[in-house]
Amino acid sequence: MGEQLPHQHVVFVVAIAVAAIAAWSDWRRGEIPNWLTYGALALGPILHVSRTLAAHHPMETALTEGGFSLGGAVVCAVVPAMLYRQGAIGGGDLKLLAAIGALLQTMLGVEAEMYGFFAAALIAPAILAYQGKLISTLKNALTILANLFLPKAKQRRVEETALSWFRLGPALFFGVLLTAYLHW
Repeated sequence: MGEQLPHQHVVFVVAIAVAAIAAWSDWRRGEIPNWLTYGALALGPILHVSRTLAAHHPMETALTEGGFSLGGAVVCAVVPAMLYRQGAIGGGDLKLLAAIGALLQTMLGVEAEMYGFFAAALIAPAILAYQGKLISTLKNALTILANLFLPKAKQRRVEETALSWFRLGPALFFGVLLTAYLHW
């Protein structure tokens, strides 16, 4: 994947569309639909194989690009899977991040994920402070983080009623948008 393959703009447009629909749905209903995440997850490898073949590259190169797409899904799901396991993010967020990884492949997928998490880290405290939940949310976040490194017997439980939920979809849309802008 040393050289830039043509039709990358198509990949960006699809990723932006998927992230925009997810952001809108998450903002309005608090959920990201499975048809969107699973559809994008399946579309990623197909899109990369197709664009590589359309550029008249050999089938081997096309299949490698499809493999990079699957790798992107896995790599972009690793950290979110740990967060999901700890109850820090929802399943829709996890599936969306895997789908973004499949669409943007490993490097750009991780970049979009990073920008999305940065956006959330900047926006969430302001929203939580406005709602009067900032201090309790920080305590819960530190407990969840500490639990990642503690043996099961020493982990502290955070009650689900004490958790504050933040809609991650719009922040992830920002991450995808910024990544596309920087690499267009």
